[in-house]
Amino acid sequence: MLEFRTQGFNGYSVKYSPFFDSRLAVAASANYGLVGNGRLYILNLTPNGIVAEKWFDTQDSLYDTAWSETNENQLLAASGDGSIKLFDITLSDFPIATWQEHAREVFSVHWNLISKDTFLSSSWDGTIKIWNPNSNASLTTLPTHSCTYSAEFSPHSPSVLSSVSSDSQLRIFDLRTPASASNHLTLNVPIHQPPKPRMGAAASVGIPPSEALTHDWNKYRDTIIATAGVDRLIRTFDIRAPGAGPIAVLPGHDYAVRRVTWSPHLSDMLLSASYDMTCRVWTDGSAMGVDQQNTMHQPQDPMFYGGGKEMGRMGRHTEFVTGVDWCLFGAEGWCASTGWDERVLVWDCRAVMQGQ
Repeated sequence: MLEFRTQGFNGYSVKYSPFFDSRLAVAASANYGLVGNGRLYILNLTPNGIVAEKWFDTQDSLYDTAWSETNENQLLAASGDGSIKLFDITLSDFPIATWQEHAREVFSVHWNLISKDTFLSSSWDGTIKIWNPNSNASLTTLPTHSCTYSAEFSPHSPSVLSSVSSDSQLRIFDLRTPASASNHLTLNVPIHQPPKPRMGAAASVGIPPSEALTHDWNKYRDTIIATAGVDRLIRTFDIRAPGAGPIAVLPGHDYAVRRVTWSPHLSDMLLSASYDMTCRVWTDGSAMGVDQQNTMHQPQDPMFYGGGKEMGRMGRHTEFVTGVDWCLFGAEGWCASTGWDERVLVWDCRAVMQGQ
């Protein structure tokens, strides 16, 4: 396990470069992101450990970062002052572009993986904005009317995007639809609806809605999305059947889940980062046969549903874990995490899964 100290700054987000397996970006904030400056780190993995190649200081906290899909040296930063900044690591200490339209904190940024000339941002001001890096103003604004912690483009369609918000709703937008009164909204899934009972089983009891903090599209199954948040549960949904409720519910975390991300290598595996100071590796059960799923049921836990289970956990952080990401290259287990303990850890999921 490799470690880097973001001294004086608490980590919020870590992202592997889509171009290099040895380069990471970390968005961090002083004073736990409550007040003060931010810092965007560019880290390199070397034979001598993790080395800071460069960093950019900002006047306000940073909550997320996203690498450009078209330029290996450029990346975005989401700021607490409502701005989005684009940095180029080959140039000076100042951003090469800044966009300032959001009225409150920007909490997520995401580059379109297919139509690589666009990216999006989501904010506590209840909007998602679509941008072109060569334009001074946003292309589209999508209202959610609630604090939107996480938004992403689908990795399968350049015009489909999703979000989760403080109102416990998973929203799907399609920019190909008319910009009518729905503002491109095509689907609205209540995250806390209970799963539909299986044949012969009693109906599940719903849970009061709580804030949804994170979500991610499955990289191989184009209709599957994982969500998580304050109620500590990870849920997976199939947007082809939005009324069916979650197809898997994964309990285990002791506090809110701050980040989930599907594996870029395996269709059933996902990672989570939580305020309980752990990162956990999960399978949603989809890669297993029915008999295998049945042997893994845990009837003592009424929320267990769908055949998934925890495969292992990493507990080396000593404060809230707020960011986790998979390496796109090489063996399928390498990942990085960051948290409020001012640390970035690079580790192998296969090590924590040993003995499963």
